Amino acid sequence: MQQQTNYYKANTVILLLFVCMFGLSCSQKKQVPYIAETEQQYIIKTATEYLDSLPLTVTATVCERSAGGPHDFYSEGDYWWPDPENPDGPYIRRDGQTNPDNFVAHRLAMIRFSQILGRETSAYLLTGDKRFAAASLKHLEAWFVNPETRMNPSLLYVQAIKGRVTGRGIGIIDAIHLIEVARSVEILEQNSAVDQEKINQIKAWFDEFVQWLTTHPYGLDEMNTKNNHATCWMMQVAAFARLTDNEKVLKMCRDRFKEILLPNQMGENGSFPLELERTKPYGYSLFNLDAFFTTAEILSDENNNLYEFSTADGKNLELGAEYLFPFVMDKSSWPLQPDVMYWEEWPVRHPFLLFAEKAYQKKEYIELWKTLEGYPKTQEVIRNLPIRNPLLWLLSEPVQ
Repeated sequence: MQQQTNYYKANTVILLLFVCMFGLSCSQKKQVPYIAETEQQYIIKTATEYLDSLPLTVTATVCERSAGGPHDFYSEGDYWWPDPENPDGPYIRRDGQTNPDNFVAHRLAMIRFSQILGRETSAYLLTGDKRFAAASLKHLEAWFVNPETRMNPSLLYVQAIKGRVTGRGIGIIDAIHLIEVARSVEILEQNSAVDQEKINQIKAWFDEFVQWLTTHPYGLDEMNTKNNHATCWMMQVAAFARLTDNEKVLKMCRDRFKEILLPNQMGENGSFPLELERTKPYGYSLFNLDAFFTTAEILSDENNNLYEFSTADGKNLELGAEYLFPFVMDKSSWPLQPDVMYWEEWPVRHPFLLFAEKAYQKKEYIELWKTLEGYPKTQEVIRNLPIRNPLLWLLSEPVQ
């Protein structure tokens, strides 16, 4: 009898080992790529702290200089300053030097929104806990649905300049922080984590925004710029069109990426000549390459691989990554002058390294990415780093 009991015990152990080895346990946690266990716990901890946070939208702060209403996003041109020779007259431009007296409350509110959504959705992906999804929905409804607090789906009053303009197409770049918001909505919808009717209301807002971005003169002006602004316009439009299943706009973006964006912006060596001409060439080069890779990640699918696309004269994203990688590895090797501001704050954990490793299987990219700061504190760095939650791009469903 004892021998028979031992036999059953031994076979039970073998069965359990078999289940563990071959992933048959329903409670087994899938491996999370690239993100250490300590960082996963940090994400869950901070997302838990955000659970009771209250939404803060554009209606919370109104600037008296805005020509719009309380539901309109408003910002002011970064590099525009009072004229010392005419203090009450129109502002004058100082490229690369941000005016600290500008109105930035709406930008900060949108960044906060993006941070909370990204963190809550990341925690949901790690745990499957729908408390995080519910907390995300609270903020989404405030920004896009609630008539008392929602933001208008347009950017008519962005990067205004005192004494010159009430808004400019160039200000559309302010809304790049809605990209990870849109990605979070995709994840919540795909996993049925929140009510579909509410998701549809949120998607309707983004549908209106895509329409505005692709038809209003401000949007068309931004689309036709020659530098990072055109890249960021496409990055936004692509993200929002994918969320709303707008295949017509997605095709337009893919075609424009191949025919205009990449050929016209990239130099023969993989650099971006127009970014190198700026007073912050290092930061702008990183920013534009991040935007290019993020755009490729959004637009690529089983039928369209923009990572592999190359122009007739050999320009492609891999070349862009190869150009900048050495200067991220060793910033002291940068051949041009240091940026006039925020030189010490770069580089950080740039998404181009993450996406390039996925596309080209170059281990050195991800190894460098792991060593860089993933949670920067400097507002200007955060503002120019729209992809700050890697789990949103590495996972599509909860790991447990």
